[in-house]
Amino acid sequence: MVDTDFTYIKTIVQERSAIQLSPEKKYLVVSRLAPLVRQEGVADLAALVQRLRQRPHTPLHAQVVDAMTTNETSFFRDHHPFQTLRTHIIPALIARNRRTRRLSIWSNACSSGQEAYSTAILLREHFPELKTWTIRILATDISPSMLERCAEGRYSQLEVNRGMPIQLLLKYFDKQGTAWQVKPELRRMVEVRPLNLIERWPVLPKMDLIFLRNVLIYFDRPTKERILQRMEDVLHPEGVLMLGGAETILNMKTAFEHHREGRTLYYRRMNGRTA
Repeated sequence: MVDTDFTYIKTIVQERSAIQLSPEKKYLVVSRLAPLVRQEGVADLAALVQRLRQRPHTPLHAQVVDAMTTNETSFFRDHHPFQTLRTHIIPALIARNRRTRRLSIWSNACSSGQEAYSTAILLREHFPELKTWTIRILATDISPSMLERCAEGRYSQLEVNRGMPIQLLLKYFDKQGTAWQVKPELRRMVEVRPLNLIERWPVLPKMDLIFLRNVLIYFDRPTKERILQRMEDVLHPEGVLMLGGAETILNMKTAFEHHREGRTLYYRRMNGRTA
């Protein structure tokens, strides 16, 4: 892939998603756009880029961005954040919201939905009192193909093998051929919607818990700060923000401060009480 073509793809992706593609990611562009080369029936990647240049306002550009988004995920990813949710964060949120009997959770960059469904399973498995509450788990992503998978809640054997205990699999999934589908009761708990973090957001309720895990690593510092500042407005004053284990907001312009529970770091607005 020649540098000019890489720069063109890099610019499309950055303008539409703010994802940064460094030069060493050129191999990733080649591999992820190969299916689009076949789909468009062109000879090679250079011909695909030429088509993109000739038709700058077509769905093909969105497909390029979709192809370049990273969709790495798994059920109960990293384990200890979900342990902290079960033992510390969710009980505190239940105590605070006992009068309203409502709980709003936002899974950002939800990919194919494992994070959202892991959260739904955790609530059903360990907090039976929430069955009479109004629970909203909002799952958003920039990728139409991932949102479709999330809404369907259908996973391969390999995908459920990554993090889903067998007893929970049998309890909350239906076997369908070689795949497993989340039971309808759980799917109804998850609202799937498209959302691009760098574009205008829809009106959202105050969130009690926001997952923004392993997302900020793909953005430059100014973009990270803008997203975090917008999260401040959406998060309930006493709500919780969870980032990925390798992410930090140290020295950034943000009103969040970190708290530690065991191996888990989480964040709250500075004017909120600790859980």
